[in-house]
Amino acid sequence: MSSYYFNRRDFIKAASMTVVSLAVPACTRISHRLDKLNFVFILVDDMGWTDAGCCGSRFYETPNIDRLAAEGMRFTDAYASCAVCSPTRASIMTGRYPARIGITDWIRAGFQGGKVPPDRKNPSGYAGGKNRKLLCPRNHKWLELDDITIPEALKNEGYTSCFIGKWHLGFEDWYPDKQGFDFNIGGCDYGQPPSYFDPYYRKGHEGIPTLSPRQKGEYLTDREGDEAVRFIRNHRNKPFFLYLSNYAVHTPLQGKKELIEKYKAKKPTNQKNPVYAAMLESVDQAVGKVMSELNALNLIDNTVIIFTSDNGGYLRATDNAPLRSGKGYPYEGGIRVPLIIRWPDVVKAGSVCHVPVTSVDFFPTICEAVGVPLPAGRANDGLSLVPLLKQAGPLNRDAIFWHFPHYRGRIVPYSIVRCGDWKLIKRYEGAAFELFNLKNDLSEKNDRSAEHPEKVKELDSKLTAWLKATNARLPKTNPEYDPTWSPPKKKKKK
Repeated sequence: MSSYYFNRRDFIKAASMTVVSLAVPACTRISHRLDKLNFVFILVDDMGWTDAGCCGSRFYETPNIDRLAAEGMRFTDAYASCAVCSPTRASIMTGRYPARIGITDWIRAGFQGGKVPPDRKNPSGYAGGKNRKLLCPRNHKWLELDDITIPEALKNEGYTSCFIGKWHLGFEDWYPDKQGFDFNIGGCDYGQPPSYFDPYYRKGHEGIPTLSPRQKGEYLTDREGDEAVRFIRNHRNKPFFLYLSNYAVHTPLQGKKELIEKYKAKKPTNQKNPVYAAMLESVDQAVGKVMSELNALNLIDNTVIIFTSDNGGYLRATDNAPLRSGKGYPYEGGIRVPLIIRWPDVVKAGSVCHVPVTSVDFFPTICEAVGVPLPAGRANDGLSLVPLLKQAGPLNRDAIFWHFPHYRGRIVPYSIVRCGDWKLIKRYEGAAFELFNLKNDLSEKNDRSAEHPEKVKELDSKLTAWLKATNARLPKTNPEYDPTWSPPKKKKKK
């Protein structure tokens, strides 16, 4: 790691020295600490932009999420910083774009063949088969310990931090408890659970290593909600940061039987999957548990709640209409996500914001809310959303960017820039550009690149400059490409 970056020890030491230098009397420090905001960050896996009632769904039932929106601010143009999970999760934790971090694709867990290299260094270089025109940069296998996370930024302000659910940012030595969290309940290298039912077992895949079975048949999302309530109850007298990162609504698609039956009996719309609907209602119930506990403990008015998703909805599970496509793709269905922020006495209840925002913005938002400076000596990509939440002014940002330099099924490597109402998709194989005006064409039906070559050139220039500034690793030509080549067939076992 370059000396340009502070590591976590440098940052925490510097913050601690700053606190000491203030020489605040002990009684004042304690009183101030007890008045600090709490934070509950709720991240749903693969939840689509229209999958809540408050976001337009007429099939899924999400009364608690809808209540959250009625009491907070809903963002119509919120984005995940990647169309797949691990990069977005890394950007939330650090406030830095995936391209800068080196996590630009989802990370393979141990049971999927992922492993720590012998030198314990994140991979560099390129990979690709002879049947691909491009060689793609190797994805990092974990979030580096030198990166500063939200719980580490809050540590010297007296915060206790708890992680619950899906982590998917590296193997055991990079689990949440190694990245600043005081508690880790369920976070590991998995991108999905073996099963949603206790003991979370599937043949060849035994349970969740950081979540001991509790009650056979118990639904995982219910367990996550209970664990969140238990943490809040046990730490109500100190400021806390709770990251409830639901494994749902990711595959395997499994829901509670009674809820599945409920949705089977319901009239379908464009959204009609009863199992997915059941999973989403269980997530909503977990949200309700958290809000009820905060209310019961008189903490609800001193707690900021952030609710969002790590990428767009999975097409085999939900329908993202009117958005085009879904998870993995560069279209709005892959990257636009629900976002609700509830902050009493700051956010006007029931307000709606149409300003484009993205995952890297959460880190600086939380830091500003607490009064913690952003980490020095490193690039911070996000902007605080506090001006928007207070309706005090716009964000001073020209554009939002994405970079996915990988193949994924029919998806070829791409980068994206959104600037104002215009969105440019740049592909590194095939047709180079697609240009859309999202104000007039939210469903991205009309490619305007041929009509507006000047706009393509302008946005491509911005995108190229950003890729350079973030040291983004780009695909490159594969000298061994052979369009006639196909991988050898595996021999059948006798």
